[in-house]
Amino acid sequence: MYEKRQGVVIWLHSLKQVKMLRKFGNIHYVSKRLKYVVLYCNMEAVEQTIQKLTSYSFVKHAEPSYKPFLKQEFETKVDKAKEYDYKIGL
Repeated sequence: MYEKRQGVVIWLHSLKQVKMLRKFGNIHYVSKRLKYVVLYCNMEAVEQTIQKLTSYSFVKHAEPSYKPFLKQEFETKVDKAKEYDYKIGL
């Protein structure tokens, strides 16, 4: 079925080893100018993946994405002053 995935942002010294990162998960985006890679892997293996990645010499820093833990439903707040302005024309 559907596996839970989480993104990992990997900051690199050089982009030469980007192909080597494929074994850790799916590469979603590579920034040539800022030298970072967005990689998606299983949520259960994120901590182990980050530990393996930071052991490489070409990796500056690796950090997980917090998107799976954020609330995705947003509430709308109605401004009371604007609510009365719209009712004037009725």
